[in-house]
Amino acid sequence: MEKVNLQGVRLFAPASIANISCGFDVLGLCLENIGDYMEIRRSEKAGIRITSIKGQDLPLEAENNVAGVAGLAMLKAYNAKLGFDINIEKNIKPGSGIGSSAASAAGTVAGMNYLLGNPFTPEELIPFAMEGERLACGSAHADNVAPAILGGFTLVRDTNPLDVVKLPTPLELTATVIHPKIEVKTADARAVLKKRVSLETAIKQWANVGALVASLYEEDYALLSRSLVDEIVEPARSILIPKFTQLKKACAKAGALGSGISGSGPSVFALSRGMTDANKVAQAMYDVYSKTEIPFEIHVSPVKQTGVSFLEDLS
Repeated sequence: MEKVNLQGVRLFAPASIANISCGFDVLGLCLENIGDYMEIRRSEKAGIRITSIKGQDLPLEAENNVAGVAGLAMLKAYNAKLGFDINIEKNIKPGSGIGSSAASAAGTVAGMNYLLGNPFTPEELIPFAMEGERLACGSAHADNVAPAILGGFTLVRDTNPLDVVKLPTPLELTATVIHPKIEVKTADARAVLKKRVSLETAIKQWANVGALVASLYEEDYALLSRSLVDEIVEPARSILIPKFTQLKKACAKAGALGSGISGSGPSVFALSRGMTDANKVAQAMYDVYSKTEIPFEIHVSPVKQTGVSFLEDLS
């Protein structure tokens, strides 16, 4: 039922890590304490308006902004001449590799759905947010928007028709992410990938994906660690990220279960069992990059069990 007395909602739109080493374009997880803040408000004027963006220089025109495109896709499906204004506090830097565009798109559709009384299920919101991803990088992929909306770990079995599975999350699992402030364009990251892989390599990759999913259900950290191996994408993309090999070695030495490229990069993630090890990994990452002239940020975050969070109703 539409929440007619509410004029708006303030929400938290979380960052996410896609691929999780072996799960290129199919696996993703949601981060607890990294993300954007957004306000979605009703408007008497039909359509979507991006009224302000703080923190980043991004287009305000709805058709040129991932939040606007996602919102317009949802309005079209809802088949009503309604209007919404969107304010964005952008804390996730575009091109960082931790789901900046996905957060904006997911936050928009989740907020609009909330104000409309949730006519769409969380799973039904994913295709609308995917349209924002299409604008951002040319393909409507779901490996970031699915965890941003559903929370936890997600597996995208197919996108046509959409089939997303929410996976369990081991309680102690914690992510450490370093974001080197360099540009790695998604188009460039995809261009370096091989169009064909050997059957032997593909079999190893399938085995790792299957084992990783099993490790989540069994809460088997040792199996999860053995599964965080990318036979296909990481060998090609790692050349785009300075000190990548040193980072991986440092993370392993510090006690990480495994590490890899977050999305298309340049961010690099590591997963650890517990906050203590995750902080040790953060220090190891710092030690590697502090010896370079490249500016960077490091985040330590549990896996967020829920997706977009509603913080405050606005009258």
